[in-house]
Amino acid sequence: MNAVISVIGVDKTGILALVSTKCAKYNANIIDVSQTVLSKTFSMVMMIEIDNLSIDFTDFVDIMVNVGNENNLKIHVMHENIFNAMHKV
Repeated sequence: MNAVISVIGVDKTGILALVSTKCAKYNANIIDVSQTVLSKTFSMVMMIEIDNLSIDFTDFVDIMVNVGNENNLKIHVMHENIFNAMHKV
């Protein structure tokens, strides 16, 4: 199964490294990533594979939200099933 991580905040060095390091720590494999900086706003979307997470998915979500809060970023993690259901026409 997969999940989508979105990150938004003021651009600064190391945001991608911060998020990818946390993913690696909990065995979330990054499948794809897209990032851009618009004005001074950093925006990133990651697709991650969560089949081998070393912790419960809900705990991973909480950790990523806290990482965002600690770094003045808005990090949102959504299970692929929820993401797909929200965007189904």
